[in-house]
This record gives sequence, C-alpha cells and structure tokens, in this order.
Amino acid sequence: MGKVNKTEREWQRELSPEEYRITRQKGTEPAFTGQYWNSKIVGTYRCRCCDTALFSSEAKYDSGSGWPSFYRPIESTSVDEHVDASHGMVRTEITCHICDAHLGHVFEDGPEPTGLRYCINSAALKLQSAENSDEDHYP
Repeated sequence: MGKVNKTEREWQRELSPEEYRITRQKGTEPAFTGQYWNSKIVGTYRCRCCDTALFSSEAKYDSGSGWPSFYRPIESTSVDEHVDASHGMVRTEITCHICDAHLGHVFEDGPEPTGLRYCINSAALKLQSAENSDEDHYP
C-alpha cells in the first residue's frame, strides 16, 4: 500500500475534532480516558486515519500508564519513529507509516520479549475485534 496523502481539510472532514487534534496535530489524550486503555477485547488495533493494521491485542499489556500499551507492532514496517524534543524532553514519537498519523511514543521500559512500551493514544486507533470484525461492540 502506498502513502496516503490528504489535505488538512480532508482530514478534518473525516475525523472527529479529538481524532484530528491527536493524529494530525500530535496531541495527547489525558491518561485513563481513552476508549482502549483498559480494553481486553481480542483483535487488531488499526490506524484511525487509514485502517492500517498496527498492533495486535496479543501484544497489549497493562503498563499502568493509562494509555493502550503494546510491546511490539504487528509489523515493524507499519510504524515509523521520529525524535520528539517537545515539552522539554526527548522522546521517540511513533507515526503510522502509511498516513503519517501521530500515534504516540515508544519507551524502553516495556516487558519482555522486546523491552519496549508502545504508548498509543486510543483516538489514533480503531479496534477490529476478532469475534465481530468491527468496532461496534465494546464492553
């Protein structure tokens, strides 16, 4: 799949104001408020903007951070890493490889087998449950 290139106006029409703020303007949702931070539903977490498969529930764990956390993406090529020196700190930003949506950050304090914690905004994701193949069924 090639890169998705849309204008800011097109993204604004397709996304909710919160989804746009987070995915296109590099925002962050407050901890413990996102739709998926404590979800136990089995399935695939896809990019809210372009539907690329990003993370599996099999790699999801409770990091205690208040955001959905994963120890690896489905494919290493589905996400890109960038230096983020905003807010007086240096972190590694994670974006969708296909549409450049801001997803969150990755930290080196995760569990085995990778030691990584992909800390992702719920608003950047949509869950395709293994049972229902859509995101219309939540606990």
